[in-house]
Amino acid sequence: MLSSISLECVSAFCLEVVLQEKRTTARIKYLFITIKLSRKSTLKCKVNENFIRMIILMNNVSNFKKSFMKVPSLLLLFVFYSIGIFGQQSISSPDGSLMIKVSSSKPLQLSVTLNGRVMIENIVADIEFDGRSALPANKASFKKASVNKTVTVTPSFKHKLAADVYNLLSIKYNTQLTAEIKVFNDGFAYRFVSARDGAVEVNEQFDISFPEDYSLYASLIKGFESSYEEPYKALKLSQFPTGEISFMPMLFDNGLGNKIFLSDANVLDYPHLFVERASPTALKAVFPAYPLETVMVRDRASRIAKKAAYIAKTKGRRSFPWRAMIITKEDKQLLESDMIYLLADEGNRTAEWVRPGRVAWDWWNASNLYRVNFKAGLNTETWTYYMDFAARNGLEYLILDEGWSASTTDISKPNASLDLPALIKHGKEKKVDIILWTTWRALMADWTILDKYKAWGIAGVKVDFMDRADQWMVNFYEKAALETYNRGLLIDFHGAFKPTGLRRQFPNVIAYEGVCGLEQSKWSKKTNPLNNTLIPFIRMVAGPMDFTPGAMRNFHEREFSPNWDRPGSIGTRCHQVGMFILYETGIQMLADSPSNYDAEKETFDFLKQIPVGWDDTKVLDAKVGSYILLARKKGDDWYVGGMTGDSSHLANIDFSFLDDKSYTATIMQDGVNVEKFAEDFSISSKEINKSSRLSIPMYKGGGLGIILKKK
Repeated sequence: MLSSISLECVSAFCLEVVLQEKRTTARIKYLFITIKLSRKSTLKCKVNENFIRMIILMNNVSNFKKSFMKVPSLLLLFVFYSIGIFGQQSISSPDGSLMIKVSSSKPLQLSVTLNGRVMIENIVADIEFDGRSALPANKASFKKASVNKTVTVTPSFKHKLAADVYNLLSIKYNTQLTAEIKVFNDGFAYRFVSARDGAVEVNEQFDISFPEDYSLYASLIKGFESSYEEPYKALKLSQFPTGEISFMPMLFDNGLGNKIFLSDANVLDYPHLFVERASPTALKAVFPAYPLETVMVRDRASRIAKKAAYIAKTKGRRSFPWRAMIITKEDKQLLESDMIYLLADEGNRTAEWVRPGRVAWDWWNASNLYRVNFKAGLNTETWTYYMDFAARNGLEYLILDEGWSASTTDISKPNASLDLPALIKHGKEKKVDIILWTTWRALMADWTILDKYKAWGIAGVKVDFMDRADQWMVNFYEKAALETYNRGLLIDFHGAFKPTGLRRQFPNVIAYEGVCGLEQSKWSKKTNPLNNTLIPFIRMVAGPMDFTPGAMRNFHEREFSPNWDRPGSIGTRCHQVGMFILYETGIQMLADSPSNYDAEKETFDFLKQIPVGWDDTKVLDAKVGSYILLARKKGDDWYVGGMTGDSSHLANIDFSFLDDKSYTATIMQDGVNVEKFAEDFSISSKEINKSSRLSIPMYKGGGLGIILKKK
């Protein structure tokens, strides 16, 4: 070690050494040493148990200090040993509010404060290659950098321009492994980057502990195989059930106004992150193991029959997924964040042909048409009716869901009751494109079917029932994104895990399910106003989602019953309306039937004016689980959406986000009798400018929508 000491350091005179003991039950665990080299220069070191043994041999701490002062060479060896192996660094956010303290020891450890308050007590991180930790037991070097740039997001679902502003700390352990920490103003993320040759079998450690028994929202499941649509469970860290795990994202609340969002980002060729209980104030990562043998179940499912002892087998030269945490001073920051997208690998694929849009859809409403002169079902007449409905209302797409094909395994031709070529031709004439449903297994069995779809004139596919998040299945998503992109097709993932930024590389990935969406109301009460209001603060932070709103049969929870053939929703009519502005997606389903929309013309005339995809977003007011109020811009026009959970809220709307022009506002809000009849609403018009203020009551489980057209 002495050979690495520079002459300048050797000649430095130690004026003062201060030893501070850190004890736990009378046993010294480690020491902090402050070495003052001059009046303006100090070094701080953390001493591990190896040097504690040296201290004990010196008889006592006081005698050790005297001896230490007399042995400069030992002091310098001590200092460089401590900095090299147990060096501590810190890195802050660009605005200085968020501070990450880093110990590059083995394993890597992080602690996090916001404006001096401890948010995360400790994160312990390690990565194993071929059964051994990849972190070497020698000194690391540190390098800092700052980035300030603007990223153009295409297609854009929140902001067209995203500010990519962060400080970066790179910890280089050796030529083969680096840890990177990015700190934004609204959070931070870390990852490992490897430069090993050949393939490696990987395991990973991620332990996170908090200073108190935080409250949290988790999505609890048993086992890794799931559609990832569980509603959020509110509990304390100490109540996290043993034997269950939570998928991401999760949200933590310290009770002091701060929230911590946890998820993974840029997950490629690697499994998704899950967590389980570690202690009353800590969680630890668990991952689905790499599947060695898979059994296919029925026509769409799969079951892992044999698992590896590792979570991934992958190339040694790569970056691994980010472990991302958004830490807020205000709840609205969660709705404004672009962090997950910004952490994803940049792509260079063109997106000009990708067209987000609204969709006429048959599955949720069970093709329930009435006052028509044909038998509704999975046939040409029914889908032509949906097509004509889409065309006359300016909708961009029609989805043919399960039942359009000869079978769920034969997706190469339509069922006997559907004249698909005629329907496609009719759609081209009406300027409505078609998206086809398929299971992942049917698509995987023959990727060339996509060539046929492209030749037919199909616009995209909705791929369903993956229901896994292991490395193999993650690779299926990337393969599906690539195969569809190469043919100019959109892709919508259902029965899916949450997004982690794949759309930055593949702009044709327009939505994921992975959310407790409206479909649940066909068989349960899981889709309720409280959960609906939590979704934008948790799941939607990860990326666009296919919730499928638009129910026209609306009920209060006390009177609601699930119904497969005539489904409805819990909450008011305006609760559903607010979703069309609040929920981010690239493909917005209109879940109810054309017959119901035609019968509710006032509502539908309002809904069909709301676009998909946004240029800008301004969060006006928000409280996790209680209410949301935000404004979104598209072109010259603005749209304001609101929603409440289990309690009413008076929305005080400040229009100062507008420019100097005047706007005509069309306002849809809960009606005066909504307490008795959830479908009650009122629509009014008003002239608005940036000096205007409005107060609009939203009933519990209610909402509002405002369309602002520039004059």
